Amino acid sequence: MYVELFMIYLLHGPDELSRSEALAAIKAQIPPDLADLNLSVLDGKKLKVDALVGACEAFPFIAEKRLVVVNDLLKHQKAGAERDQTRAFLEKIPATCDLVLIENEEIDKRNAIFTWLKKQAEKKQVTLREFLPREGAELQRWLAERARQFDTTLEPRAGAKLVEYIGPNSRALANEVQKLSSYVGRGGKISADAVEKMVADGQEQNLFAFIDELSSKRPSALPSLRRLIEDGQAAQYILFMVARQARVLLNIKDAANRRLRPDDAAAQLKMQPFVARKAMDQVRNFTDAELLVFHDRVLELDHASKTGRAEVEAGLELLVAETCRLQG
Repeated sequence: MYVELFMIYLLHGPDELSRSEALAAIKAQIPPDLADLNLSVLDGKKLKVDALVGACEAFPFIAEKRLVVVNDLLKHQKAGAERDQTRAFLEKIPATCDLVLIENEEIDKRNAIFTWLKKQAEKKQVTLREFLPREGAELQRWLAERARQFDTTLEPRAGAKLVEYIGPNSRALANEVQKLSSYVGRGGKISADAVEKMVADGQEQNLFAFIDELSSKRPSALPSLRRLIEDGQAAQYILFMVARQARVLLNIKDAANRRLRPDDAAAQLKMQPFVARKAMDQVRNFTDAELLVFHDRVLELDHASKTGRAEVEAGLELLVAETCRLQG
């Protein structure tokens, strides 16, 4: 049930799955048949104060309240008049609106809106929740509970092995528990052997994540590369995977220029359809000329490293920085 006073939620912290589930629980308070009429989702990067006011002051349709969700408002709103106006409005949000602020990245705790929200949370007029990655025994209990939701039992050694492979990423762990539960069936037990058989090593998963980040020109590709190397992944193997991806993108770019559909390109290039579909999205980040330069730079680094003219790790870092247009 909705409370009588206005309510603001701030959901933040690096545990993306828990944040998403908390938001889903709040959304579930709206009757499903009225959700489209009483829910607004706004992008904090582009949001102006007038648009926020308009969304929050709109009267709910055949319901007690409407819900307004704003993504990354604190991150993107600059200090000054606009931030002051936003904070002033937060003090007078109508009782017919619940406002949920979602922050996907770390918050600057000096932010004036955050400090105000924190004070209001102490007065029980704001719900402020920080979602941190679970660790140790708490993480193992959570994994066991996720398995029980699928009517399966996660053996302790299996839980430890799962975390060893995947790390503390809750969404990745939840996906693996669901997959393992389907594998053992209702009433079954998930053993360490099942984890070894069904779950890929986390380092390999991290490598594929890095390849996706690089192919999408995300700035996060560079720290991901450094983590891979710090975790012991061979730089020469990373370069091999980057070279393979460069060839995939080059072939898919040609297919896209010929207006082939992803499934047709996959059949022609003898690759899995989902790989072709993902690559079709990724090549939009490159012009034809940029992709040729990227491919040539990979080949040059491979040749230079094999002839002793370049150090692979440093060459990879430079390649990633140039591709993602990062400044030194």
